[in-house]
Amino acid sequence: MSFIVIINNLLFLSLSVGAVCVLYTQGVGNREWREYGRTEVIDNTLNPDFVTKFILDYFFEERQNLRFDLRLERPLTNEDGTFTICHKTEVVKNTLDPVWQAFKIPVRALCNGDYDREIKIEVYDWDRDGGHDYIGEFSTSYRELSKGQSQFSVYEVLNPRKKKKKKKYQNSGTVSLRFMSSHVTNPLFLLLFFFSRTQINFTVAIDFTASNGNPSQPTSLHYLSPYQQNAYSMALRAVGEIIQDYDSDKMFPALGFGAKLPPDGRVSHEFALNGNPDNPYCSGIEGVMEAYYQSLKSVRLYGPTYFSPVINHVARYASLVKDGSEYFILLIISDGVISDMAQTKESIVNASALPMSIIIVGVGPAEFDEMIELDGDEIRISSRGRFAERDIVQFVPFRDYIDRRGNHILSMARLAKDVLAEIPDQFLQYMRTRGIKPQCPPQSYSSKLPAAPLQTQI
Repeated sequence: MSFIVIINNLLFLSLSVGAVCVLYTQGVGNREWREYGRTEVIDNTLNPDFVTKFILDYFFEERQNLRFDLRLERPLTNEDGTFTICHKTEVVKNTLDPVWQAFKIPVRALCNGDYDREIKIEVYDWDRDGGHDYIGEFSTSYRELSKGQSQFSVYEVLNPRKKKKKKKYQNSGTVSLRFMSSHVTNPLFLLLFFFSRTQINFTVAIDFTASNGNPSQPTSLHYLSPYQQNAYSMALRAVGEIIQDYDSDKMFPALGFGAKLPPDGRVSHEFALNGNPDNPYCSGIEGVMEAYYQSLKSVRLYGPTYFSPVINHVARYASLVKDGSEYFILLIISDGVISDMAQTKESIVNASALPMSIIIVGVGPAEFDEMIELDGDEIRISSRGRFAERDIVQFVPFRDYIDRRGNHILSMARLAKDVLAEIPDQFLQYMRTRGIKPQCPPQSYSSKLPAAPLQTQI
């Protein structure tokens, strides 16, 4: 005898409502809405269950605005309650104990993403002339099948006709599920699984050294114009507004370095922008912006430009997390030459073994040779003979993203796209090298506030 198995999935019956959902996406520069796609029309219900799925490319580094419009239109098509074939096995000939080869099938094709949707498996005795003899069937679901990952599953193959005619009929045989494995092979989906379970902790560090110029003068990079944002504000908002969507509590430590602080004029390279060293957290990017503006009014720009204190600050917290439940991103915005290059390299080499990434945005007209050196795209940085375990630094000069037509929205979108482009790969590389899989929702970073105030100063 020769056997073949046919797997069918159920198309649910949906009563029409004359409703259709239209998806619009928004352009980055001009903010215009464009129609991306639309669902089928569902008739006669206040709770339409649309079958059509919208498939969009996901970009970690961009804000992707979507708009869904519900409309009343004439019905076009509906699921009708019948089964449709989603897979056929090969034919196994000349045996009463067939073993079919393993096969792969997307979850979308198997059950349209619905783990509890009914799946029917039919078994036939294959005939060369195409008149295959029906042996029987059984029903299951993806959720039930997935138990085969941890246990051996046996299903009875039943023929409803024989069961109805013969009182002593038990079954027409059994089908054993010997092995099932469900996994994500696309890095994008793996990234989304991680992001749904990993707390992203975002920290800001802003350069308050004197090389930025007097904040009260229009020539200063810190100048607060009533008409437009300065380079620091634009860089901070461009990156922060994307990152904050991945931080569940949206409470961000905001630090400054290279300034003299009131009341005694001590120089600090790790001070809280909100003036509270015991709790440097700000609520959302708007809170960070407000703390930045207030700091410009209270501190005195000084120097030198030290990066290592703020890197070590974030690294202290990252070193406490080894299970992948949290990942740390530090944004440094600075205008010039790094004064503690050797110490900064050592800090980065140490941090490369931690769940941490560093973004550096250079503002102003400087050449930024040292900041480019820290970005290990071509040559992995080293310190005292040790090389960084992985590249965790991304540097971009802000001036390369200034739109000549004065479109600041487009400038900020381009900047955010490039500075955040490497974060997903850095994130996944850390998880993979540690053998870490997505975990349950983590404890918030804000619950690990330092017991003592920030200390780094001169």
